Amino acid sequence: MYKAQRRAALISINVLAALIFILIAVNLAPQTKLTDYKTYSNVFPIVVTSLVFAVLLFASITAFFNARTKIENHVMENGATALFTKFIERLRFCYSLEDFTSAVSEILELEADCSVLYVDRSANYVLYNSPNKFTNSPEILTKLSDNYGVDWHDPINFLSDSLGLVTRRRKARGFFFASDGEHLYIFNRYTYLFDSEIYDKLYEEFVRFQNRSRIISSLSEISELSTEWQQLADAQRSFLPKKLPELKNLKLGAYFRPLINVSGDYYSVLPIDENKTLLMLGDVSGKGLAAALVMGLVMNTVKIKENKEDLVGMIIAVDAAIKGMHLQDKYTVLFIGIVDTEKMKITYVNASMSDPIIVTRSPEGYRIKSLSSNCSVVGIIPIEPGDVQVSEQRLFSGDLIMMASDGVSEVMNEDKVELGDTELFTDTIKASAAKEPQEFVNDIVNLVMSYNADTRLHDDLTMLVAKVER
Repeated sequence: MYKAQRRAALISINVLAALIFILIAVNLAPQTKLTDYKTYSNVFPIVVTSLVFAVLLFASITAFFNARTKIENHVMENGATALFTKFIERLRFCYSLEDFTSAVSEILELEADCSVLYVDRSANYVLYNSPNKFTNSPEILTKLSDNYGVDWHDPINFLSDSLGLVTRRRKARGFFFASDGEHLYIFNRYTYLFDSEIYDKLYEEFVRFQNRSRIISSLSEISELSTEWQQLADAQRSFLPKKLPELKNLKLGAYFRPLINVSGDYYSVLPIDENKTLLMLGDVSGKGLAAALVMGLVMNTVKIKENKEDLVGMIIAVDAAIKGMHLQDKYTVLFIGIVDTEKMKITYVNASMSDPIIVTRSPEGYRIKSLSSNCSVVGIIPIEPGDVQVSEQRLFSGDLIMMASDGVSEVMNEDKVELGDTELFTDTIKASAAKEPQEFVNDIVNLVMSYNADTRLHDDLTMLVAKVER
């Protein structure tokens, strides 16, 4: 109907424009002979006629487009087609399957008297069907599935009473769209009354709805996943000290910044008695969930160990716990030490941590003493008690013990030079050693951020600092 009316309008406008043009051309034709090429008496009427032709052409095109718009609005907004136009308008604001089924129920079923079946052919799953015997019939579902499988690619198809394909819409008793593995079947008895233009419009809007709903669904999944990751991050942080304890003769400072929500870095402060305190800082290999699980396991193993002065037994227990998870490529480096402020010493095991140091005052200024590695990495290679060495280092009043993950020393500037290899790093440590532990930590963090030139970090940042005061 729409195409027929549009074609009639185009013919009528063109015929009228042609008649006007002929009449004007005849009236303006010169009396001189056309063969008289030596004169220019025919120039004026030719120019005028050409201008008139251009004006009439523009006017006819404008009139045609205006007429087409009016015809389209009339056809699409009246009669049976108007119901599908209304559904298309509603579909433009559908963002989920719930929105879609609501529009189907309120417009296609209640107003247009249609039965609807929406099937995900790739999963062979019915997304929606109208509450009637026809669309709920197992025989109908089976027949449609057999006739039009997941590999059906014709976008717009018309159905007969027997659910076969028909080419003439007047014989159709329904139609279906196939898009991206999904089929939308719409059954009714007056398919022939819908203008043919409506099917293309409806199909286009159906495809847009599919894309929108999938994007929204993906964003929802990401949001839910983000929430779960945040919950995991919160759970992980619960293993870390919520507040550093106030200890006799020992002041503390700490910093923890995961690269992503969850981290493989960890630290702990566990008072043993009024003079002895266990300090621990470690880094699990890799990132993400597996590293976070190992981190929690290590923290819990150390926490529940009864004899916290048995550092060898502590390392062996952590090693066994990690290996018991059978993660194959997961291990940890860690520093674990006991500070005794009565005997003024630190007893420690350094399982391949690169950065633990003591910053001590001397007549020439502050000096840095390394707490060298005396054990291999934990959790991936065989370790016997004899493989774990325990070392001691004497402490003096004012000494500062610094433990840090490699994210601190290995941060690089724009020239790819690691901070730990520069005099700037050691000079900053010495210059800040007289400050309170948390102030010292803040100075190192500020140095890391400025040295990194405010670009994206590539590793977790964790520090634990203890200062002996007697």
